[in-house]
Amino acid sequence: MGAFDDLDFTGFWSTHPFSDENYVEPSPDDATVASIEAELGVRLPAAYVELARRQNGGMLDRSAFPMDEPTSWASDHIQVTGIHAIGRTARYSLCGGLGSAFMREEWGYPDIGVAFADTPSAGHELLMLDYRACGPEGEPSVVHVDQEADYRITPVAPDFASFIRGLVDGDAFDEDEAEALEADLTVVRDGSFSPIIRRAGDSELESQVRALGERIVRAKGFFALHADGDSWLMYDAMFLFYSRLATAASFDDFARRPTDQVDYERPCYELMIPFSLHEVEIYGFRTGGFAIGFLEDWWTARLASGALVAVDGGFRFDPDFEVQLRRVLRAIAG
Repeated sequence: MGAFDDLDFTGFWSTHPFSDENYVEPSPDDATVASIEAELGVRLPAAYVELARRQNGGMLDRSAFPMDEPTSWASDHIQVTGIHAIGRTARYSLCGGLGSAFMREEWGYPDIGVAFADTPSAGHELLMLDYRACGPEGEPSVVHVDQEADYRITPVAPDFASFIRGLVDGDAFDEDEAEALEADLTVVRDGSFSPIIRRAGDSELESQVRALGERIVRAKGFFALHADGDSWLMYDAMFLFYSRLATAASFDDFARRPTDQVDYERPCYELMIPFSLHEVEIYGFRTGGFAIGFLEDWWTARLASGALVAVDGGFRFDPDFEVQLRRVLRAIAG
């Protein structure tokens, strides 16, 4: 008897076209499974292969997994966007463009096994098959890995089959998600700004950033910055604050906090919106973490478009771009 022979899959998979375009691949034959396992360096759970032969990857309608231990997503559950196909062609497949190797090499996720499912946080959390206890040939457990909490690992299910069987309709948790939404709206409306932002002394831009933050929260359901247009506007706004205090000598000079910095004296993106220095001053308007790859892509694109230009000592926004950016931010603020 298979792991899912008695499981009713009615309402399990999403029928959204995005799922077919980015998650689903044909049912894998034995050669495909063996090839993917060789590339990943582990044996996939038999239940994973069984599921893939019913449907190989896809977004979920039965998308919530109840949790006893809280995560950054919620106190009592995690939300799952989709299961990755056993293959290489779909963007969200085990060896695809946003597959397990990409998340490990580009995002810094720990090398504990295989990233097999994503969440609505767009990369800031993952579900992984954890092979640390069982070895590459054993039966891995399922864990939640939180990039924004220094890659904190939280146990989810003892095995893949238990994880799939434990998924439930997310409607049961709508109340919690409404509370989380309201909490993040409070962060962007009322949270205190970083001492760096306050020192920049641009009250008009502060108001615009709050309006932009609210728009991001209402669109995503939480406050996080990724590769979307509004996130890029927030990166732009942070660079405007930064430029009132310093000239960025390089991307790292703008983005990173030196390891020996223990105060807010030197401006940097890390201490403007992602992180607080708890031993100095905690501020409220923050995302709680960031993926450096998203910010670096923004920097590269702004350089390529001429929005960021080289000046004596580093880089600043082109004056014409800054004028247009200010207009956009004013429009968002109404």
